[in-house]
Amino acid sequence: MGITYKQAGVNIEKGEDFVSLVKNLFPEKKKEKVTAFSSLFSLTKILKKYKDPFLVGSSDGVGTKLLIAQTLGVHNTVGIDLVAMNVNDIIALGARPLFFLDYIACGKLDLKVMSGVMQGLKKGLRQAECELLGGETAEMPDLYSADEYDLAGFCTGIVDKKKVINGSNIKSGNVVLGISSSGIHSNGYSLVRKALSKKEISIYGKDLLRPTRIYVKPVMELLSSFARPKQAVRGIAHVTGGAFYTKAVKILPDGMAMALNKKAWPVPGIFKLIREKGKIEDKEMYSVFNMGIGMIVVMAPAQADKALNILNRYYKTYVIGKIVKAEKRLIWT
Repeated sequence: MGITYKQAGVNIEKGEDFVSLVKNLFPEKKKEKVTAFSSLFSLTKILKKYKDPFLVGSSDGVGTKLLIAQTLGVHNTVGIDLVAMNVNDIIALGARPLFFLDYIACGKLDLKVMSGVMQGLKKGLRQAECELLGGETAEMPDLYSADEYDLAGFCTGIVDKKKVINGSNIKSGNVVLGISSSGIHSNGYSLVRKALSKKEISIYGKDLLRPTRIYVKPVMELLSSFARPKQAVRGIAHVTGGAFYTKAVKILPDGMAMALNKKAWPVPGIFKLIREKGKIEDKEMYSVFNMGIGMIVVMAPAQADKALNILNRYYKTYVIGKIVKAEKRLIWT
């Protein structure tokens, strides 16, 4: 008898068991939109709400935060991270997330571990009011060890052309609001793992694995609260890798800068611990981590108070600075 796929390390039967597990977690997927090789998403009702619709796409992963999850054996939060990293990028353009696809690669398919991942994914999608359309699971023993896995996500959203928030309306005097983060979110974990010992990672595991905050509902409410949202909400930045020195200022037109006050918001203790244990310089911290601000919203001054009231109903939000004319993109005040 010749060699089998299972002997090569790939268990097709277990893969089918995982498909069944996913179908049970997402019973709505049993409808006719799921086919043998791909899934369907109807735009009929949605398009009635848009005059000149644009589809918006995003793709992202969870990064080396997964290594901490795998080390600590906690798998039910990283699915939330996967959703968050994608949908938060979608809403930064003022778009509403529509559907999501996942990709899971692993050394050996462990149904208990993957069930935890998918439960987190489901929770994240509910928070984002986004639909799981499909996905792929690849068992690759030659690339990953038996207890390793990697995650990637793909999200599609929609926005009217005239309502795209791209930073082009940002002007001097605009107010910069910062929506608080839930912690580290899903960036900078390679530095975290260098700064903290294995014992410290175990001790502070709950803080390190706290899932990325999903900002879909507050941002969507904010945008829907203004008759002309693009005139009120001038820019939205998802504070991820590159943080304040790269991502926050990415939305600025030429000749504009963010003048931010570090004392305007509290820095969560986990960042202070990482800075202390790793002896990390201040600029490096603000270049890598969100430091307690997960999303930045640039508002026209007249609408800033209204925006602050709306966002504070969801997550603590602060006035952290203003827009000024300058060649330097970021100024600390």
